[in-house]
Amino acid sequence: MEATELLKKVRRIEIKTRGLSQHIFAGEYHSAFKGRGISFSEVREYQYGDDIRSIDWNVTARFNHPYIKIFEEERELTVMLLVDVSGSGNFGTAVSFKRDIMTEVAAVLSFSAIFNNDKIGVIFFSDIVEKFIPPKKGRKHILRIIREILDFKAQSQKTNLDEPLRFLTNAIKKKCTAFIISDFIAPDFEDALRIASSKHDIVALKVFDRVEQEIPDIGLIKVSDSETGLEKWVDTSSEIARNAYKNWWNDHLTQIKNIFKRCGVDSTDLRTDVDYVKPLIKLFENR
Repeated sequence: MEATELLKKVRRIEIKTRGLSQHIFAGEYHSAFKGRGISFSEVREYQYGDDIRSIDWNVTARFNHPYIKIFEEERELTVMLLVDVSGSGNFGTAVSFKRDIMTEVAAVLSFSAIFNNDKIGVIFFSDIVEKFIPPKKGRKHILRIIREILDFKAQSQKTNLDEPLRFLTNAIKKKCTAFIISDFIAPDFEDALRIASSKHDIVALKVFDRVEQEIPDIGLIKVSDSETGLEKWVDTSSEIARNAYKNWWNDHLTQIKNIFKRCGVDSTDLRTDVDYVKPLIKLFENR
């Protein structure tokens, strides 16, 4: 992509997603994702009605008068985006490609994070960890992330979620909130997800196209797997073929949702032809 065209795209995405983050998602994000826990702030004299379990006995003994500890929530988060850059992201039949939705959602979450004074980092993955951008704050950092997503050229076209999840578990030492942005068309990843979710707060954002749900009846067509390059002729006028694919898709969705549930991972579906704002807001509100 030409540098000038890339800068224009980055600017367009910034204008759209920054506004969404500031005016729509700011409150929902702030309430949905909490800090790492409760930290000690200060001590003050005991007042009637205070919880006696908060009494600081060392300070009380020193001044011969009861004092209590004041705690406050640590609001600052580390947010990690695990962005799928495999070949299947280059698919879309309606308004946008899956890659476009992933880019915009990543930008919205990034701006929401910096409005909340959080750090944000990115792991780009295919069937390997393609690139790691360590968590930082600031607009320049967000624009770098958007630029990378738009112009990133993956080494591999395949998908394997085990690799980025293991990398997340090992690379980010303190608890973080991690968003996996992917179509989740990948080999079994339940074990790696369970381990990662025991350490981090993980949210899954599944991006898909409407044609992936149900093949339309458009006659004999050649289909190509964007991850393996395998090509095959399919007679879409065959009701048996269409039903077989539809059943496979429904089984796939059920399997993925059951994995999320067993691992304690919140999730939502984002379609390429439907505005992603409502599903994201609903996800935040449900938390």
